[in-house]
Amino acid sequence: MTMPQPIHEQIAANKRLSVVYSIMTIVLLTLLGGAIVGAYEIKYWWMGAAGAFLAGTIAAIVGWTKGQDIVLKFSNARTATKKELAVLNNVTEEMALAAGIPVPDVYLIDDPTPNAFATGKDPENGIVCVTTGLMEQLDRDELQGVIAHEIGHIRNNDIKLLTVLALVLGLIPLLVHFFLRSLWYGGGSRRRDSSGGGQAQMIMLVVAIALAILAPIFAKLLELAVSRQREYMADASAAQFTRNPHGLASALRKISKPQTKLESNPSMRHMYIVNPLRPFQKKNSLWSTHPPIDERIRRLEGTSGMSAKRLMAEGDFSDMPDIPDQRNEPPVQS
Repeated sequence: MTMPQPIHEQIAANKRLSVVYSIMTIVLLTLLGGAIVGAYEIKYWWMGAAGAFLAGTIAAIVGWTKGQDIVLKFSNARTATKKELAVLNNVTEEMALAAGIPVPDVYLIDDPTPNAFATGKDPENGIVCVTTGLMEQLDRDELQGVIAHEIGHIRNNDIKLLTVLALVLGLIPLLVHFFLRSLWYGGGSRRRDSSGGGQAQMIMLVVAIALAILAPIFAKLLELAVSRQREYMADASAAQFTRNPHGLASALRKISKPQTKLESNPSMRHMYIVNPLRPFQKKNSLWSTHPPIDERIRRLEGTSGMSAKRLMAEGDFSDMPDIPDQRNEPPVQS
């Protein structure tokens, strides 16, 4: 078994990967835009590439600076009432103190399906957003585990990357949809270069079609590369902050029960604690944005009465203290 990576190294790696993944996504957009325009007018392919590059860069900049506002709008989040804040703020303050970060703002989504996500600019300006269903269905220990998981994303510097990808990756299916519709309704009207460029344009058309097929797949792989391991890391962080891994494990078990699906923008699915479009997934899949619920629960419950470094080692995370078994302790009173 390889040596588990210390948490501060994981956080530094997250910052580097945020830049790398953002650049890779913009490059993919640039290639797709150039190929699409080139399929219609070969000599103007560079304009398509430049336009797509500019759109991706703007989306990335907006994601880095104002992405949290857009994400909250996409999710129909609202500020919590005083009564709701009385419960949420108490739990959030406890977990922020345990994580050593400023207390995040708390928002609510009026939806009966239990779920949650985190966003924000950085750990100093974090936001935790939960559904009303989460508050209604979970007890205090379970709610604490979910809030701790989301604060783990904030502390581990996941939120900016998750927010940027939600915006930039959303441009790829838009471009592909526009291109495929234009082929379907106006494919025969493509102009041919009078100087014998028709063959080159046909090659560009083939490249554009190939990219239209492959770009969403590559974008999905980027999303997966970001999401799965970070979920394990946030689970482990929650176990550290709460000193009670059973709370989050119990919450995940409740969230994974068959219920109505959360109304959510598809580009945001990797941000939630469970995939809002496929919340009941039990088995691993190549295209899963989240690890299997059963595996996450197994790792959390396996930390009781032993070093939490076992959980971190299985997920390649370290630097966590021991977690005592709290199953026989009295519940925390709200």
